[in-house]
Amino acid sequence: MTQLAQIKAFTKPLIANLAKLGISNLQGLLLHLPLRYIDETHITAIRDLRMGDSAQVEGEIVHAEVSYKPRKALIARLEDASGQLTLRFLNFYPSQIAALKVGNQLRVYGEVRSGFFGYEMVHPSCKAVGQKTQVAETLTPVYPTVAGLTQPNLRKAVGIALALDQLPETLPASVYQNMRLPSFSASIHALHKPLPDADLQALENRSSPYWQRLAFDELLAQQLSMRKHYARRRSVSAPQFKLSKT
Repeated sequence: MTQLAQIKAFTKPLIANLAKLGISNLQGLLLHLPLRYIDETHITAIRDLRMGDSAQVEGEIVHAEVSYKPRKALIARLEDASGQLTLRFLNFYPSQIAALKVGNQLRVYGEVRSGFFGYEMVHPSCKAVGQKTQVAETLTPVYPTVAGLTQPNLRKAVGIALALDQLPETLPASVYQNMRLPSFSASIHALHKPLPDADLQALENRSSPYWQRLAFDELLAQQLSMRKHYARRRSVSAPQFKLSKT
């Protein structure tokens, strides 16, 4: 079981934060699976947004200000070729003010809400983009985490672990194929990096074949452990006591 401390790509602060999640080795990291996913594989035109949807849009900041009515907030207007969208931040930092400077090109993801001036997103995720910035090729995982460990850093750590390809198969191929289940490696990769056309509902409610494969492995491990303990108990003879005659 390879320890994270043995891998140069894992810094001491990252290892310390992962330890808060009970993760100290590659296996633990690979089995730290997403809670849900967001779809950043395509860009939606602002005019095509629908209230209540979560979407990714891209455009230029054409206005930004810190407003104090009705409460302090950082408000910006993002414009693409089809329209404008309000971005609202109730808690913000100087770095966010700089990122939302007029003229900056941004890609934002968030839930579409109805605001005073049309559709808006409150506290969307934002990233600067250039002409050659590509959209994601897979759905973006959202992991259980702790303070100090951001989602981007956790995704990067999992990506390193996947690239090392230390995912030995736990079952004979005939067993999982007979049950119409995927391989262990395919399951881990599909859960961390689902393709855009993956069944999102099945992934999130854990009914997909990939989740079923891991559930089968877990159940099998429990059964084998119980059998091992049972066999161990059977192999130990109980001490014999001689009854004394009184």
